[in-house]
Amino acid sequence: MSLDLTPSPGAAPLRRQVFSQARMEARLMLRNGEQLLLAVVIPLLVLIGGVLAVDRVGLDLDHRPIDVLTPGVLALAVMSTAFTSLAIATGFERRYGVIKRLGASPLPRHGLLLGKILALLVVEGLQVVVIVVAATLLDWQPSSAGVLDVAPPAALAMLLGTAAFASLGLFVAGVLRAEATLAAANLVYLLLMAGGAVVIPATSYGGFGQVAEWLPSGALGEAMRAALIDGALDGRAMIVLLAWTAVGTVLTATTFSWE
Repeated sequence: MSLDLTPSPGAAPLRRQVFSQARMEARLMLRNGEQLLLAVVIPLLVLIGGVLAVDRVGLDLDHRPIDVLTPGVLALAVMSTAFTSLAIATGFERRYGVIKRLGASPLPRHGLLLGKILALLVVEGLQVVVIVVAATLLDWQPSSAGVLDVAPPAALAMLLGTAAFASLGLFVAGVLRAEATLAAANLVYLLLMAGGAVVIPATSYGGFGQVAEWLPSGALGEAMRAALIDGALDGRAMIVLLAWTAVGTVLTATTFSWE
């Protein structure tokens, strides 16, 4: 008499494992009050406050404030999720041994990274919806080139920006303790938001703008403005983001500790 083991024990297919991990990561991110503050509340406050304050601070822009600020706030949203949120979450996962315990599960390391990437893209998609709706209510008028011409360069900029900031966020989380990661990620976020040419154009920073364009924040902001204002692909900004992605990936690969 043979023993019936149906259903056969064993690990689920990798695709299902990755989707389950991504679903869990996205849920944890959206349920965390601090993550929601970074992902949605701060970008919306910057958008609304920036539109109201541009005339009062005498900022000289080439287009209407809402048309300039919306691409920058979308870039800021990418930075908040792909860098700050990812770094803080990963830092505390290392501290509490979550990643170490996942190492004992059937989910391989590259599956864990794929799950984190998918979760980032899901959260960024929700951020885009919220910010675009808010900007539309504020009379945002993107490039007249048409959605089919604007969407590809904007999507490519967001993907490269996500890759650059995620690699740098994992590097920070891999070399610092959780508390230090929390402080460093928030500090870098605030500095780049204020002086990194992500929300407003690099030309508004005077001489420092030539430096800011080479920062990942400046490159992402310029790429988003080129896509959503002019309907164009900013090749130099894309190359800068690729270079930061390569730097961040090498640094993470050589320093990241899973425990």
